[in-house]
Amino acid sequence: MTEFVSEIKIIPYKNEDVYAVLSDLNNLELAKDKIPQDKIKDFSFDRDSCTISVDPVGKIRFVVVEREPGKTIKFQAEQLPFGVNMWIQLLSSEGDETKMKLTVKAELNAFIAPMVSKPLQGGIDKVAELLQQLPYKEILDKEQ
Repeated sequence: MTEFVSEIKIIPYKNEDVYAVLSDLNNLELAKDKIPQDKIKDFSFDRDSCTISVDPVGKIRFVVVEREPGKTIKFQAEQLPFGVNMWIQLLSSEGDETKMKLTVKAELNAFIAPMVSKPLQGGIDKVAELLQQLPYKEILDKEQ
């Protein structure tokens, strides 16, 4: 297994609020316009999964396989020729801040690993940045 880890991102909201937003993938609707259309296409989602098309890989579906309130949201990728798991990890920080980190583990063989490692790490970093910039206040206000 090859592991890719994002930088730790600070989100200026309480841990339970960040978890409430990130654990329901329907909230990605408000981030759709921030996703570069040249990199990701056919972006769709529901509460428990999201599907994207990424060149040159094709269609990938991530399904939530476990939620641990306030701590982690675990995903498993489908429709790939190799296994991929992803975790969003949350940790309460000082005041009303939450630290967030993404981890991806992929079963990459020695031939494919050098070709996909750099793009995969870049993708993980971009996703972490996108999650950090979600309009948390707008999403939380909408839910109430």
